[in-house]
Amino acid sequence: MTPQDLIHTAYAGFNARDIPAVLATFHPQVRWSRAWEGDYATGHDEVRAYWQRQWQELDPHVEPTAIREREDGRLEVAVHQVVHDKQGQLLFDGPVRHLYTLQDGLLKQMDIEQVAPNTETA
Repeated sequence: MTPQDLIHTAYAGFNARDIPAVLATFHPQVRWSRAWEGDYATGHDEVRAYWQRQWQELDPHVEPTAIREREDGRLEVAVHQVVHDKQGQLLFDGPVRHLYTLQDGLLKQMDIEQVAPNTETA
């Protein structure tokens, strides 16, 4: 699977809430930025638990809009992210940049760069 295929598979699985499909693209020792809680979730079990907690409160949808490789080898993924709360109120709608480190043909680490300000409305 190419790095671009990994990215598209991971985002499609995330949006479908298909955790096993997403975890299949992750290195066993993945480090996933916990933007909602801070720090990182490490390993498949922690990532699964983080997403399950997050999805009890939020309904995020993320679509990759561009993928490019940086000089340092990381993949930069521009995404359009839309987040609603469980009552359907829009909390965020805008661009976000995700950075991925790959290892052994799998996604090893995800970081978030230049998160757009919260666009919560009244």
